[in-house]
Amino acid sequence: MFPVTRPRRLRRSAALREMVRETRLAPTDLIYPLFVRHGKGVRTEIGSMPEQFHLSPDTLVEEVGAAREDGVRAVLLFGIPEAKDERGSEAWADGAAVQAGVRALKSAYPDVLVITDICLCEYTSHGHCGVVHDGRVLNDPTLELLAQTAVSHARAGADLVAPSDMMDGRVGAIRSALDAEGFDDIAILSYAAKYASAFYGPFREAAGSAPQFGDRRSYQMDPGNVEEALREVAFDLEEGADLVMVKPALAYLDVIRRVKDAFGVPVAAYNVSGEYSMLLAAAQRGWIDRERAILETLTAIKRAGASILLTYHAREAARLLG
Repeated sequence: MFPVTRPRRLRRSAALREMVRETRLAPTDLIYPLFVRHGKGVRTEIGSMPEQFHLSPDTLVEEVGAAREDGVRAVLLFGIPEAKDERGSEAWADGAAVQAGVRALKSAYPDVLVITDICLCEYTSHGHCGVVHDGRVLNDPTLELLAQTAVSHARAGADLVAPSDMMDGRVGAIRSALDAEGFDDIAILSYAAKYASAFYGPFREAAGSAPQFGDRRSYQMDPGNVEEALREVAFDLEEGADLVMVKPALAYLDVIRRVKDAFGVPVAAYNVSGEYSMLLAAAQRGWIDRERAILETLTAIKRAGASILLTYHAREAARLLG
C-alpha cells in the first residue's frame, strides 16, 4: 500500500522501463506483405496505401533486399494478374506473377522466408474468392483450385502457403495436395478467423479484388462472433494448419487473445490495409506521432497474444526497433 508501494519507482528511467517491460517487439516478429505483378522495372505507388507499391519481380527483389537490411526476414506475396477469368486460372499458372516473384526471391535471398497468399479473388473476373454459379460462391468446387494454386506456389519455392479464402475444408484439401506432390514439409499458415471487415478497402484497390456483385459475408466471418472463430481455428488445426491467423488485428484483439489461450499455438495477426492507411493519414496531418503510433499499435497486437505480426509498417518498425 502507498506510500510503501510506489509503482512509479520502476518507471523513472528508460533503463528501468526497458528492464521490466512485459511485451517485446523484435524485427523477427514481422512479416511484410507485398504486391507483385508482371513486367520489369515496375514500382507503382498504390494510391490508397501510401509508400506501398506494385512491384515486378526485379523490383520485388530490390525491395526485399532493402527490407532484409532493415531486419525483416519474412514476406507475404499477393499477385496481380495480367488477365482475369471466372475461375481465376492465373492463380495456379507456372508463369504467374507470384510464382515468378517467389523464384526471383529464393534465388536472390534463400534465407528470406517467402509466404504466398492462396486465394482466387485477385484472379477472378467477378472478384469473389471461389467458383461462382448462379450468383453463389460454391465451396467444394473451389477447393481443388485452391489446392492447385498451393502446389504451384510450392513448386516455385514458397516456404509457406497461406489460404485466405475462408472456404470450408480448404486447409485439408491443400494439405492433402501438397503431401501428394511431395511437399509435406511446406507449412500452412491459415487465415483461420478472417472477418468480413470494413478495413480491407485499400487492399481491394491495390489488388483489384473488390467483388463485382454482392459481398463476402457468406464466407468471411461476422464481426460479432468470437466463439465461431474458435471453432474455425479448431477445424483448421485438425485439418493440418501449422499456424493460424486472425484478420484484421486491431478491432479483434480479444479474438487474438481467445485463440491464443484456447489453443496455445503460434498465432499470427494481420494489421490490415485500412488500419495502416488510417494511421498514415493521421500522421500526415500531424494529428499523431507516426513512429510512436506504429510501435504502440504493433505492441498492442503482440500483447493480445500474437507472436507473428503481418504489417505494411514492417520495414519502418524494424528500423525503429533497431
